[in-house]
Amino acid sequence: MLRTVLTATALLCIAQTASAQELTAEQRSACMGDFEKYCKTVTPGGGRIIACLAKQSDKLTPACKKVLAAAEKK
Repeated sequence: MLRTVLTATALLCIAQTASAQELTAEQRSACMGDFEKYCKTVTPGGGRIIACLAKQSDKLTPACKKVLAAAEKK
């Protein structure tokens, strides 16, 4: 439970600090299935996809969580 909360918090931070950020090739590759499943209707740009993925953080695949968490550390 604590890990889920921490992951969600980290992903929300990414969404807030990367509002103009586009997904990198690595993030797109790792998160494409999650995007298709949870965020397909989101219009790209302005960090909206990252924000959408952050809202679904407890449902994301481990690979997607990993690349998004790594992006936060940069």
